[in-house]
Amino acid sequence: MLDSIADLSGKVALITGASRGIGEAIAYRFAQAGASVVVTARTLDDGDHKLAGGINNVVETIQNFGGTATAIRADLGLEDHREALIKTTENRVGPVDILINNAAVTYFTQVASFSKKHYDLMFRVQVEAPFHLSQLVLPGMLESGNGSILNISSHAAIHPAKDAGGRGGTVYGMCKASLERLTTGLASEVYGRGVSVNVISPGLVATPGTMHHHLITDETPDERVTPVAHMAEACLYLVSADPLETTGWVAYADDLMSRFSLNPARLPPLQGL
Repeated sequence: MLDSIADLSGKVALITGASRGIGEAIAYRFAQAGASVVVTARTLDDGDHKLAGGINNVVETIQNFGGTATAIRADLGLEDHREALIKTTENRVGPVDILINNAAVTYFTQVASFSKKHYDLMFRVQVEAPFHLSQLVLPGMLESGNGSILNISSHAAIHPAKDAGGRGGTVYGMCKASLERLTTGLASEVYGRGVSVNVISPGLVATPGTMHHHLITDETPDERVTPVAHMAEACLYLVSADPLETTGWVAYADDLMSRFSLNPARLPPLQGL
């Protein structure tokens, strides 16, 4: 399953939050490019969660089109699950060459009534987990002098106008802003050692999650919606590029597609769409 533009053969790519949506699409694209893909999430099979999708389904699809994939269930809000995820990946597939921190748990509630339970959970999954997983894979990447960490952000990290109103995305934006600062800081720490660290924001993508939260409606202009295949292609570019030139970037999928004239590959249909 080698791709004519990007070749990830021999690479182990770990993708979190890969039971559906953006993580699922990235898994398909990286497998097309030859990576041994490890997909992780809490949901194993379609029907186990109120939203469609499951990592076993993703693995089956990848294997059906000739790729290599492994499913490992993990709750990334738990430290022992994160440690077990990396150990199991290394034992079953090999050291992690590419880490995609995509997993998210999101609640849209305004600050005045936001619960501590939901606040803590969002930061554990969207900030603490990427930080910890990066710590766990970095020693191997630095020893080999090769690796890539890519964090998935959101336009919610951008400061809103004071009169923009809001439907409760403040904590979500806080998490993504923290993730972006983690990215640029870590990139500067490991610069010149063969490891790239970048963050990418997709804009609005039609996924089971965005549809569930009504972030995309029939009234949403087409130009505001990023095709999921564009997001996957932009991610492939970032993990394939020269780590000396392409690191510490806070990137946007549409900008990358245009700037580097990227052509999205055809992907299998996403679950639940």
